[in-house]
Amino acid sequence: MTTIKGPGIFLAQFMGDTAPFNSLESICKWAASLGFVGVQIPSWDARCIDLQKAAESKTYADEIRGIVEASGLQITELSTHLQGQLVAVNPAYDDLFNGFAPEAVRGNASARTAWAVQQLKYAAKASANLGLNAHATFSGALLWQTVYPWPQRPAGLVETGFTELAKRWLPILDEFDKQGIDLCYEIHPGEDLHDGISYELFLEKVNNHKRACLLYDPSHFVLQCLDYKIFIDHYHERIKMFHVKDAEFNPTGKQGVYGGYQSWINRAGRFRSLGDGQVDFKTIFSKLAQYDYTGWAVMEWECAIKHPETGAAEGAPFIKNHIIRVTDKAFDDFAATGANDELNKKILGF
Repeated sequence: MTTIKGPGIFLAQFMGDTAPFNSLESICKWAASLGFVGVQIPSWDARCIDLQKAAESKTYADEIRGIVEASGLQITELSTHLQGQLVAVNPAYDDLFNGFAPEAVRGNASARTAWAVQQLKYAAKASANLGLNAHATFSGALLWQTVYPWPQRPAGLVETGFTELAKRWLPILDEFDKQGIDLCYEIHPGEDLHDGISYELFLEKVNNHKRACLLYDPSHFVLQCLDYKIFIDHYHERIKMFHVKDAEFNPTGKQGVYGGYQSWINRAGRFRSLGDGQVDFKTIFSKLAQYDYTGWAVMEWECAIKHPETGAAEGAPFIKNHIIRVTDKAFDDFAATGANDELNKKILGF
């Protein structure tokens, strides 16, 4: 077994235009002051990193790593959540997702997809240049608008959708394999990969590609009433990243999973700061240790109530206190009688 690395923090929700959140150097110093030892970097934020440059220049990648390490931190992973979303966009969402892309490709679906695919390929090489072994992303969605089928889905629609999704991702997965990086899809509502079944549909279409791995975030499973603990039993071999994020689901006589178009604070299901929700992190950390998860535990802050800086300050000790220092020996070793083949045969009666 391996002791989980951490605590880490995903910087995406903390970057801003005022110090210390407006540069990689200053936000790393802030994170270190709270007790974090790793940072997960959003690759779309130019205040953190120039993704293309990190892919094309090992010298620049070393500079980025040096900035982080100067604060006593490590880079846990890079993230392309926004770019991954744009690999597959149903036309119904074109206008909504245009803001994720540079202005030059907005309104041009094919150009936007090509840009997103290239971004992912840059991310594979940049991750390798930074000495990382895993990467976070979204799958995008061609089918999400049909998740609750009314009118009913035409026969073959799901098959066709996942065939196309796999077609778009296979060249990217191959590039990540070439660079020795696991590509970890965050299983998330709004994505075609939103639960175990949909992930398996995708996995079949990409021929069980060894780099098609998982970013495990239990908060998204709480909100869709999926058993997030048994999920680990099913998919632990594919879980290569871990977002530590809390959530709660409190259905009423007026709303449930779908939330009635309410704002986050008024929804039955909402994300919370660590320790304020319903996620059983004690069991999660135990299961990940049991299954020899070798990656990082990275806090992601998304809370409708608590201030992000308070959430971060509480998050580092919360994760640290949940990380299990795994044992290097069996508890009953003191009573071992040693290896004796003749004795074993005698005990077994032959």
